[in-house]
Amino acid sequence: MDGKKCSVWMFLPLVFTLFTSAGLWIVYFIAVEDDKIFPLNSEERKPGAKHAPYISIAGDEAPASCVFSQVMNMAAFLALVVAVLRFIQLKPKVLNPWLNISGLVALCLASFGMTLLGNFQPSFNVADEGAFLDCFSPDFILMGQGIHMYAARIQWGLVMCFLSYFGTFAVEFRHYRYEIVCSEYQENFLSFSETLSEASEYQTDQV
Repeated sequence: MDGKKCSVWMFLPLVFTLFTSAGLWIVYFIAVEDDKIFPLNSEERKPGAKHAPYISIAGDEAPASCVFSQVMNMAAFLALVVAVLRFIQLKPKVLNPWLNISGLVALCLASFGMTLLGNFQPSFNVADEGAFLDCFSPDFILMGQGIHMYAARIQWGLVMCFLSYFGTFAVEFRHYRYEIVCSEYQENFLSFSETLSEASEYQTDQV
């Protein structure tokens, strides 16, 4: 295989990262423009109708909530696809399968957390659960201490790091091809994971 030839699957993590990042920042700017939240560069949270710029609060009310729901649902789907493909890619290579399984479970929980954030914005408790499944534990520590502006900034920073991490899978997928093979006869049938694992074995990983 030509080392310069890249698989189209490498664009999936990049689309996920760019689409989700752009969508979340659009939600943020809509909420700031509507005076629903303070800007992230505010020195402190002042009393009034506005809130600290947490992601779930930024997407809590229309019109920002409409964009937020769509972005999070699409992001959850794309993240789940990337997680499954990464699991299949590593399945024939890892010595300890539990590490691979744990990674898949963690990414599935993160995807589920995205759906909770996207579809239950008015319910703060449910949104909190979704945020926790999206790995915002340090953020909750600051929230509990009432340091809301710093907590909001850390939340945005963690989300951007999380999305950037997914974007690095483009390097891992650049020489892999995934195929689904269907067979009418049972004796020739290969499971979905076995088929994709075998189809990805042609990877040369040349630079």
